[in-house]
Amino acid sequence: MVIAERVLHRLAEQDRAEAEATAAVAPVKAQMAGRAVLLIPHRGDDPDETALPDDYRKILAIVRAADGPVQVRTVGEELGLEVAVRGKLEPLRAKMTKLADRGWLHKRPDGRFTARR
Repeated sequence: MVIAERVLHRLAEQDRAEAEATAAVAPVKAQMAGRAVLLIPHRGDDPDETALPDDYRKILAIVRAADGPVQVRTVGEELGLEVAVRGKLEPLRAKMTKLADRGWLHKRPDGRFTARR
């Protein structure tokens, strides 16, 4: 019985270490309304963009490359979206707002976005 407890304890430690290593590299997934969704982490003191999904990293790169504050429409054009159709920009606006809420971008009162330094 003692040996079985030791083995179980050792396996639990290995699982925990493996989960911590995976969490540091891969974006965190969660269930919402029966679907798997990616959670966007809050930006910390040492921002690690690899924790963000690819589409969010592309958005961040476009905003950083801009000379000043950018509109959602400008980012949509860079991404190749149909900017004439308002419904195509709303999901992008939601992503950019989520990045702003988590500290990756700054949303100005006029609705434009800038990159945090």
